Amino acid sequence: MVLAAGLGTRLRPLTSDRPKALVEVAGRTLLELTLGRLRSFGICEVIINTHHFADMVAEYLAEHQNFGMHIEISREEVLLDTGGGLKKAQHFFLGSDEPFLVHNVDVLSTIDFQSLIHFHQQHGALATLAVQDRATSRYLLFDENGRLCGRRAGLTGAPELVCPAASFQARAFCGIHVLSPGIFSKMQEEGVFSVIRTYLNLASRKEPVLGFAASGCYWRDLGHREQIAQASQEINEAIYPY
Repeated sequence: MVLAAGLGTRLRPLTSDRPKALVEVAGRTLLELTLGRLRSFGICEVIINTHHFADMVAEYLAEHQNFGMHIEISREEVLLDTGGGLKKAQHFFLGSDEPFLVHNVDVLSTIDFQSLIHFHQQHGALATLAVQDRATSRYLLFDENGRLCGRRAGLTGAPELVCPAASFQARAFCGIHVLSPGIFSKMQEEGVFSVIRTYLNLASRKEPVLGFAASGCYWRDLGHREQIAQASQEINEAIYPY
């Protein structure tokens, strides 16, 4: 699933006449870059949630023959946030026991999806979050076994633990995660909600929500115009090779 329904307010005026997914980086849209990464790992069935300029996304995909992939669109009349959007699209994943990948459209990375999925399966996780040891405004906390156990605001915020932990590591979430379809039967949240809220609630019930160390990989958030310019330069210089 590609999460692409956001308003892109931090990217204005680039998103004044288009959705965030169709903002261009080095001549390619964020959506094309994301789909290209997924396709390079053999992922060919994708659902994309839309809200802001939703018709433009549908027209863009039709013009490009869905980039050779099977793509469905989940339209949100009301913006449902990451968790609500995922839950609305659950029909796409039910009927299979295979894990699936969720990817923010405004993220570029060289994270190895095969390794991420293998880690998820090997550890019998319900959800596996790609995380890095880097500065962020919101940290997720993982215990000595690599399980999610809480969160913290910034470097100095007080830790909010949802389950006991003798020690923990603070990590930044990369906006890329692998889920098992069984998560839908355990989601108690309704309406508009963040998927992080779901993960914390699951962790409080001792469900296996794990962190996958993606340190050393290229990763860039594209939520601001300056980051778009920086990423364009990095693509042109082959620092980001896709």
